Amino acid sequence: MLIGLCGGTCAGKQSVANYLRDYQGFSQLYLAPSSTDQLSFEAQVNALNTANGSPCAEERSFATAEALLEFITKQWQRRWVTVDIWDEHVLETLLCRPSFILVSVDAPVSLRWERFTEQSIRSSSLCDAKNRGPPTLAEFVLQDDDHLYNQQSGIAGLIDRAEVRLINHTSSLEKLHNALKVLDLANDQRLRPNWDQYFMQLASLAARRSNCMKRRVGCVLVREKRVISTGYNGTPRNLRNCNEGGCARCNAGTGAGVGLATCLCIHAEENALLEAGRERIREGTILYCDTLVAFLHLRRYLFD
Repeated sequence: MLIGLCGGTCAGKQSVANYLRDYQGFSQLYLAPSSTDQLSFEAQVNALNTANGSPCAEERSFATAEALLEFITKQWQRRWVTVDIWDEHVLETLLCRPSFILVSVDAPVSLRWERFTEQSIRSSSLCDAKNRGPPTLAEFVLQDDDHLYNQQSGIAGLIDRAEVRLINHTSSLEKLHNALKVLDLANDQRLRPNWDQYFMQLASLAARRSNCMKRRVGCVLVREKRVISTGYNGTPRNLRNCNEGGCARCNAGTGAGVGLATCLCIHAEENALLEAGRERIREGTILYCDTLVAFLHLRRYLFD
């Protein structure tokens, strides 16, 4: 398992990596930046972490993402963590492996500036030649904006692609560790959803095809872990879509429970059952729906 940590400056990425290393049996991996643009602001923080003695149980450094990928492929059963997700190329390379997960760490900008200031006071490497001290809040914001949104090297796009997001809004390591314990990043199920999660995600995906103006709903029928049919709510086939004016009730914004007899939209569960047909629905068939099925409709589905 490889956990990649990304986020803004002083969001707490290294603190999370330290926790995983010290309490979850992870070892940290290091990847060199691919360009000098990536060295400006974040490199100061990396230097600061080194100056403040961030421990490393088993340090391994790599010049390219491909070299790191080759290493973790052969060591996939062990636990690894890295904070060096520099750009889209690095992320795309590591996403090739099912043992990789991207986690973003964020914190309020004022708190991140306070952390940066406190740590920089303990490290002269962050002061310039005139020894004028750490940046002001305004200077920090400008530098951080460039780190996040620079067109060539900004990491905002990487953060958006994270599968897990952690808001580190505390300066207490104890509180951060408690949050990480609850989050349980080392859980292997984060890498691969179980069957129920998988089919519910398919139901949510089916809902995106809905054309009903009232609500998007998706449904999946499954037997023996195989999809029999899918369905989503909307007007029947050969009628104008609801979002194109096909159902007058939905387009009029009628309240819940009012004028149901005039609604032309078919429920997602009904569409899935109609698609499957009676001959394909046998004992053991499971219906997954991303919205609670009304009792009235559930009774009809059970006894029809």
